Amino acid sequence: MNFFEQLRKLDANDIGRWPLLFRALLIGILFVAVVGGGTYVWVVRSQLPDLDRAEKKELELKTTFEAKQRKAANFDAYKAQLDDMQRSFGAMLRQLPGKTEVPNLLVDISQTGLAAGLEEQLFQPSPEVRRDFYAELPIRIRLLGTYHELGSFVSGIAALPRIVTLHDLSITPEAKSATGQLVLDVTAKTYRYLDEDTAQ
Repeated sequence: MNFFEQLRKLDANDIGRWPLLFRALLIGILFVAVVGGGTYVWVVRSQLPDLDRAEKKELELKTTFEAKQRKAANFDAYKAQLDDMQRSFGAMLRQLPGKTEVPNLLVDISQTGLAAGLEEQLFQPSPEVRRDFYAELPIRIRLLGTYHELGSFVSGIAALPRIVTLHDLSITPEAKSATGQLVLDVTAKTYRYLDEDTAQ
């Protein structure tokens, strides 16, 4: 008789009358299922959290590796960019007055207003304000003159070799003037670099 015909004729309710080969196969299949299920429950399932942690760690390491690889690939470009930044920082640093140059800079700002034809009504340097690595030197200024003279003053300030910025700018017509004179209230700020000893 053929194997498949015998398999078809097996009675599931009377396993004891099955031929020895089929009983052995059934026992083998049950044994494999029990061993496989036990292995999963007691060995594999207990190690699943470790596997999850290892997979997450692998993703983190891959991300870190890719980031470092990008940095390594662009290292020369970063180095060139750093050199450019250091050069431009050095150039800007040279535009900041040193402590000994501040009085001369104050004179330059005052002379710029006078050269533009403005009448100086207030020129009041305020105390130095320290920041991280620099100090601000604010100067309250009030000038009286025409619109074009005020424009000439602002242009002259922009042309100074040191960095001077203008803040809180207010232009109002002078109350007593019939000739169209304007009053410019402004805070001019210059900056001084603090070396490491001074900053501390």
